[in-house]
Amino acid sequence: MTVLASPAPAPAPPARPLSRSRDFLLLWIGAGVSALGSRATSIGYTLLVYWSTGSATAASLVTFAALLPNLLVQMPAGALVDRWDRRRTMLACSAGRVFAIGSVAVAVMLGEVWIPHLMAVAFVEATLGICYGLAERAAVCNVVGPDQLGSAMAANESRANAAGIVGQPAGTLLHSLARFAPFAFAVVAHAVSFVTLLFVRRDLQGPPPDPGRRRSLLPEIREGLAFVWGQVYLRRALALFAASNILFQVLGLGLIVMVKEGGGSPHTVGLLLVVNSAFGLAGAMTSNLYLSRFGIRRIMMGVNVAWAVLMAGIGFVPGIVVLGALYALINYIAGIGNVAGMYYLVKTAPDHLRGRAGSVVTLLTSGANSLGALLAGFLLDSTSTTATMSIVAVVMAGIAVSAVLGFGGRAAAEAERAGS
Repeated sequence: MTVLASPAPAPAPPARPLSRSRDFLLLWIGAGVSALGSRATSIGYTLLVYWSTGSATAASLVTFAALLPNLLVQMPAGALVDRWDRRRTMLACSAGRVFAIGSVAVAVMLGEVWIPHLMAVAFVEATLGICYGLAERAAVCNVVGPDQLGSAMAANESRANAAGIVGQPAGTLLHSLARFAPFAFAVVAHAVSFVTLLFVRRDLQGPPPDPGRRRSLLPEIREGLAFVWGQVYLRRALALFAASNILFQVLGLGLIVMVKEGGGSPHTVGLLLVVNSAFGLAGAMTSNLYLSRFGIRRIMMGVNVAWAVLMAGIGFVPGIVVLGALYALINYIAGIGNVAGMYYLVKTAPDHLRGRAGSVVTLLTSGANSLGALLAGFLLDSTSTTATMSIVAVVMAGIAVSAVLGFGGRAAAEAERAGS
């Protein structure tokens, strides 16, 4: 008896390139322009306050206000974004930022700079930015196919770094031309983001699992927390990112202080930020190579160990060039780690939970950043930059040891293979 061999299955068609996905490009461009505006104002606030007062504490207060929503707003915002229409949410957030930041541009133009006003607008801008970001991140899966998801996440991380390459240096340049200019630029950027969203055709979310059922926010927030807590691998990574992100607040303000102490200008700060963001972009663009070769578990160990080695030298390097090189390498590694973490989150979270899961992740990783900003101002005003950076290096070494212990064992490897 002759058994006929069944024909070989036809090869799967190649994935459609992201460059041909009209709705993804519109979403990507709109969010990118919005990020440009946010980067310009973030450095604009710091330069406006620090170069006017010479006080790291005053500058850190505005940064604290801008970061506080990460602690206070993330959880309810995630639950609300999963309820609300994502397109309308993003449109409302873009419009709100136009009016809020516009008030700063007008005030600075009139010479009426008031720290409480800057803090209030920074808080509102960041709150709207959180809602916008959660909605945009959750919407990506609805405009790309499953086989494009990794590339889409890398493109989004690359966009964030590209925004840093252009936005922060543009903010420093605009500040040198006119103190209100970074804020006027941000107003235009958010207006452009608003317009691009109007042309996205696809629905940005799937149907709810229980149509017509509306629960209170608290159970929905608990559902997002329970999902993230149930992902063993994600939970461990979040603890590491939460600790290291506090240190990055000290590093960010520390860079500006060290440049000024070394006789540098805002232009020097802008140049260093360009280099840092360029290296972060390179890290994001090459992240898929590391993901496919090493997997997320090894990336988490490698990222934290490399940061510990690099941060150990920041307080002792001779000159701005070497200092800039260390910061650039730190940002390259951050680009890899950020893509790895977001890819895992978006891949594992169901559509109706992505807003809440994303808010939990951001809360856990960035919620304490506002306290980190205050800590940065206190340390840099009360001790030397060398002492401050030495403290950062010691803490980062402890985080690296925790990463190796938490991800280097057999149990962690089994959890990764199981996808948990």
